[in-house]
Amino acid sequence: MSRPLTRNALALGILAALVQPALAADGHPHKAREEARTLDEVTVTATPLKTALDELARPAEVLTGIALDERREATLGETVASLPGVQSSWFGPGVGRPIIRGLDGARVQVLANGLGALDASTVSADHAVSIEPFLADGIEVLKGPANLFFGNGAIGGAVNVVDRRLPTERAERFISGRAELRAGSANNESASLFRLDGGSGPFAWHLDGLLRETDDIETPEGTLESSATSTRAAAGGLSFLGERFFWGASLSSFETDYGVPGHGHEGGHGHDHEEAVLIKLDQTRSDFRLGMNDLGPFQQLSLRGAFNDYRHAEIEENEIATRFLNDALELRFEAVQKELAGWNGAFGLQYGERDFVADGDEAYVPSTLTRDRGLFLLQERSFGDFKLELGARHDRIDVKMTDGLAARDFRTNSGSLGLRWAPAEAWHFTLNLDRAERAPSAEELYAEGAHLATSTYEIGDPWLDEETARRAELGAHWHTERLRARAAVYQTRFKDFIYLADTGLEIDELPVRLWVQDDARFTGWELEATATLAEGANGTWTLRGFADGVRGRLEDGGHLPRVAPGRLGAELGWALDAWRAGLGAVHYREQDRVAAGEDPTDGFTLVNAQLSYHWDTRTFGWEAYLKGSNLTDREARLHTSFLKDVAPLMGRNLTAGLRVFF
Repeated sequence: MSRPLTRNALALGILAALVQPALAADGHPHKAREEARTLDEVTVTATPLKTALDELARPAEVLTGIALDERREATLGETVASLPGVQSSWFGPGVGRPIIRGLDGARVQVLANGLGALDASTVSADHAVSIEPFLADGIEVLKGPANLFFGNGAIGGAVNVVDRRLPTERAERFISGRAELRAGSANNESASLFRLDGGSGPFAWHLDGLLRETDDIETPEGTLESSATSTRAAAGGLSFLGERFFWGASLSSFETDYGVPGHGHEGGHGHDHEEAVLIKLDQTRSDFRLGMNDLGPFQQLSLRGAFNDYRHAEIEENEIATRFLNDALELRFEAVQKELAGWNGAFGLQYGERDFVADGDEAYVPSTLTRDRGLFLLQERSFGDFKLELGARHDRIDVKMTDGLAARDFRTNSGSLGLRWAPAEAWHFTLNLDRAERAPSAEELYAEGAHLATSTYEIGDPWLDEETARRAELGAHWHTERLRARAAVYQTRFKDFIYLADTGLEIDELPVRLWVQDDARFTGWELEATATLAEGANGTWTLRGFADGVRGRLEDGGHLPRVAPGRLGAELGWALDAWRAGLGAVHYREQDRVAAGEDPTDGFTLVNAQLSYHWDTRTFGWEAYLKGSNLTDREARLHTSFLKDVAPLMGRNLTAGLRVFF
């Protein structure tokens, strides 16, 4: 056992000793874990109306409870990558951003409790998301345009990480929580975390913390140099939740140091990087929430805000080569109306500001100031077996270089119509029609220089126009006692789609790529089913299967770069009393529909398994687990990764852990 893991085990023992007297006085038997096991209805909190998942016309996925525990990984992208239509970017084990239906980067918004992450993960593929999935209560994935809720950066969807750092509900007990220890073999992982929740009367509070250390990962080809990580996170929050008035505030810190593979040797395009690159990311964030319930025609009025101090240094030869600063804020006012003539709805205002500074060798993006002001309206109503959802939004986005050399103003408008039809208890169908607009980002407008992370020389276009997406989607859901199944087909047509095009030219031995616009089309499908095969003395056997595929093409011919390949997956599950186990495999198809200057990627299959045992003591609930990933030690390269030629996925890995709930 490593020294860090030994220290973590000691810390877990101390934590248990400290909380035991309070738990004994509270008369608790870890109720929160039992609720996670028996949860039948999941609420999507990302929408102002807090709609139940099964009642939502918009396509969405939610991970919570045991399903989330079984999928948690070190990055947000890896955690949600097993969901249909969702994959992850890969820039080594320190970076994994969600990809939704072939779209990523500035088109997929990542949020913490409904407000933006406020990091720099959309600036470059080697920048990490500043949200820790191991501290989440739930993760919500909204597929397709989510501009109505979150504005300009959500034209491809949104991923909302829900936690209790800023409590929104009264505590049932004075103290509750969980802690976990975890160790991995292929990267010598050592991780520990804790979270405490509690309160009395209208007051509720939260504390959490996480430490994780990993070495360079082992791949089927050997050790991947410069892939070690070190992550630290902590947060505290306090809320007052009265019958009419509520307020709360929280403060959180996220720090991670991670290597960037592929810079310690000749890169994929012949550019020689002789020294390893280390990224040190540090973000301090504060959130607040205040409001009032039951005021005249309104069910609730609320104002939320988030402010951050983001610092990001890229270190070469033990010296800072490039520094990124991203001071940002976001404010959101929401008014949820009481039912009016059968209609439920909400309207709101949103303001965002981002002061981005880049300085150093890789400062290919100039310092910029971006402001976004938005107004949105949502309405829904049921008509017998039908439910209608309507929405509209207007945004004004200003992007300017802080030296005053260039500035652009954009006006974007978005609207959506969703229809849910439930002709029988076991069936319901959905239809979604959306029109959404996105203003180009500062990187797409003003990039100019060598972007060594992706081994390219990027050139932006300050005269880019807004891109417009028009989506149509049909969905079908079947849910009985022993079978739940769903399918969806969709097409999104983009006018003036913005993408990075290869020119065939070179500057300083780097290929020159331009941010350009063209019309494009994304067509895809998703299928998922979970069946209960048997229930009896030998336990409950379930089978889950899923498949997805998306194709991204330019309207005038040609494929778009790094579009996620199709997949087919299956998992056999078993549960008996305190035991749970699963064995599954996911096959990634070959991606040979590639853009100009892009190489095809071979297909591969990943085999995974897990086993856990839960037991209770007088005060605590315990769970020991063992997980195996890529059990066949298969060489796997993601087509969505800029580093696919130099950085394969981790090889065979065994992870052991211990959780305690109280």
